[in-house]
Amino acid sequence: MRVTPSDSAIGAARAQLRAQLRAQRRAVAPAARARAAQLVARNIDRNLGLRAGARVALYRSLRDELDSAPLFTLSRRRGWRVYLPRIERARHGRKMRFFEAGGHERLNRLGITEPQTSRTIGARWLDVVLVPLVGFDAHGMRLGMGAGFYDRAFAYRRWRRAWRGPQLVGVAYAFQQLPHIVAAAHDVRLDAVVTEKEVVRCVTGS
Repeated sequence: MRVTPSDSAIGAARAQLRAQLRAQRRAVAPAARARAAQLVARNIDRNLGLRAGARVALYRSLRDELDSAPLFTLSRRRGWRVYLPRIERARHGRKMRFFEAGGHERLNRLGITEPQTSRTIGARWLDVVLVPLVGFDAHGMRLGMGAGFYDRAFAYRRWRRAWRGPQLVGVAYAFQQLPHIVAAAHDVRLDAVVTEKEVVRCVTGS
């Protein structure tokens, strides 16, 4: 008989991993962080094949995350249509929606910079979403900050087989890759992860 870990056990294990990996991120020297961010942008440019007009969701990085500034520079150079996530009140808690970048931005209660424009796009209509993360494995499992906003925004990917867009691509340091992350029922898998060293194409069916 196969024993499946309980949600509480999975949550406890993830909290421990999250703390360890966030400590590693904070320990990265500023020069190394800047260099890694430039290499990640270069790998995205060379491997994802995003053309002018592509609808790309980026994110404003937190202080201990891999810096997303080079991605915005790349987006301007390549002519992408950039969207940013915003957390909003919903009937059942809070949800993430995507709004066109540009214009006024402000910090939300979590310390994340969000767009204040009114021009939104449905998550299904994005071409690529570049996703921050705390940890990942080769099967596309993503360890995030624990709030589950990305998982809820793309929950439809768990049961749609014919159309699962957009492509979900994690952005991370190479040391954030783990041998295995135990899946929870709500997890939405990544298609790939780009690090400063390589592009990891995830085996999402395993």
